[in-house]
Amino acid sequence: MRDIDRRQVMAGGVSLALAPSLGAAVRAKNANRRPNIVFLMADDMGYADISCNGRPDFATPNIDGIARAGINLRQAYANSAVCSASRCALMTGRYQYRYRAGLEEPIAGKDGEVIGLPPNVPTLPSMLRKAGYQTMLIGKWHLGELPRFGPLQSGYDHFFGFRGGALDYFTHAGVGGKADLWDDDVPVERNGYLTQMIGAQAVKAIDAYSKTSRPFFLSVHFNAPHWPWEGPHDEAEAQRLSKANLRDFDGGSQATYRAMVQTMDEQIGLIVAELEKQELKDDTIVIFTSDNGGERFADTWPFSGQKTELLEGGLRVPALVKWPKVLPAGSVNEQVMITMDWVATLLAAAKGQSDGTSPLDGVDILPILTGKAPLQSRELFWRYKANHQRALRDGDMKYLKIGSHEYLFNVVADPLERANLKDRQPALFAELKAKWRAWNKDMLPELDETFTEGVLAKDQADHIGAEKTDKTADGED
Repeated sequence: MRDIDRRQVMAGGVSLALAPSLGAAVRAKNANRRPNIVFLMADDMGYADISCNGRPDFATPNIDGIARAGINLRQAYANSAVCSASRCALMTGRYQYRYRAGLEEPIAGKDGEVIGLPPNVPTLPSMLRKAGYQTMLIGKWHLGELPRFGPLQSGYDHFFGFRGGALDYFTHAGVGGKADLWDDDVPVERNGYLTQMIGAQAVKAIDAYSKTSRPFFLSVHFNAPHWPWEGPHDEAEAQRLSKANLRDFDGGSQATYRAMVQTMDEQIGLIVAELEKQELKDDTIVIFTSDNGGERFADTWPFSGQKTELLEGGLRVPALVKWPKVLPAGSVNEQVMITMDWVATLLAAAKGQSDGTSPLDGVDILPILTGKAPLQSRELFWRYKANHQRALRDGDMKYLKIGSHEYLFNVVADPLERANLKDRQPALFAELKAKWRAWNKDMLPELDETFTEGVLAKDQADHIGAEKTDKTADGED
């Protein structure tokens, strides 16, 4: 059986070439094949923006359904407090600070330097493709522009979505006002609300893949609920923003945010329903998470902080996973994990192999999810140039630096990060600080020419009450 091509995936055309009875025969023949994978990622969504994590003012029944059928990981972290850096870690399974593209936003260099995820870097889709998987990204890329960089250059067979950091939901224009909607490497024009378009494309892809003999890896990276703040009935706002600022500093409301999240939840419901319709539900891994913590209208309770901050609210994300054939349903798991762990975990589930040239920093948590191994203590590291932020989670304890201020928190007993224990436990404080320094020596150095340093630093400092960025060298903190 030949592989599906781009037009067949996007149009669902394979179903025209195969009778329903043949499709059923293919499914029966491959009942024991390696699992399909559907990776659902929200953009800038707070930990408690789903009702099963505590959102009080609206429900997300379809996202919650993933938790009911699987596992809710209550101590999940993003690799970064901003979008592209976390996506770099998700693609590579490594700390993003090992790559220029992962240092910080934007994916742009000084004096016209072209920055992106190099095509020769092993990625989750490229490693799964070597293991026999069909691969596709629908939605947000944000790891570099053509002609050098892109989803097709980094392991995906097909791509439908946008390449930049944000897109208007109706006009499909990026921050600079330029159209940014693509079908593979071909620019396209489509009408519609982007969240619904992403969901519809994912349903078509699942329908097409269900008629083939090979497992598939489908990344569905929504732009919701990232700004601009536009719900499905806010096309007039899109017209206003086309003449103003896509970053929408004066826009939005809780009602708009609710509509954005609920529309995404509806599309996730359609995606999950298509898996069931195609009899793929039991042997498909479905993951839902966010690329970083929430922004303006997000609910990050019980944490403080938000996107661009290494406080828990900027790093803690919802993380739900179901695999009915393997994982227990309706369970809660307290394993500390991070975005890059999904790479090792999914490779293990798919019986794939990592590339020896780029050793993974993430770990396989599948034995813990299945109950075959106990919870493991973890050491996780972060840094963020704006306001000179550093963080390390070690067991229940967290070392945090913001500007010239340093802290030691027990983030399990004190998730709001209010009781600074550095004077009460000076030896532990010194130990964690030394661990962070030792880890940082293996990472690329920070750079000055970043969007977050130049544009967001003042807003961030005002928000968390930190002093101006401390320019002290890392080794002399």
